[in-house]
Amino acid sequence: MENCIFCNILAGKIPASKVYEDGEMLVFKDIAPVAKIHLLCIPKEHFKLLSEMDAGRAALVGRMLQTIAEHAPAWGLEGGYRLVVNQGEAAGQTVPHLHIHILGGETLPWG
Repeated sequence: MENCIFCNILAGKIPASKVYEDGEMLVFKDIAPVAKIHLLCIPKEHFKLLSEMDAGRAALVGRMLQTIAEHAPAWGLEGGYRLVVNQGEAAGQTVPHLHIHILGGETLPWG
């Protein structure tokens, strides 16, 4: 998607501070962090909502979650972390590309 900021990051048109990348996903530092550690995990395939998943996309999201769990200690999240997936504008989704916020590095408030 030409006007998607995450697709432009994936295409190398916009720089990002990458912490992990493979053939299916990218994890990078959020430019407006709301926690001491705030990373974003995005699929390389563009889709906006969980409701757009088919079996292949569901498996991809599962691999994203597994990758986050495997790498969390290396990212400084050994004490715990929170995952957030905003779905739609009313929920605070500002980029129309599925992404998982990874928050941690400190005790996070509830709510």
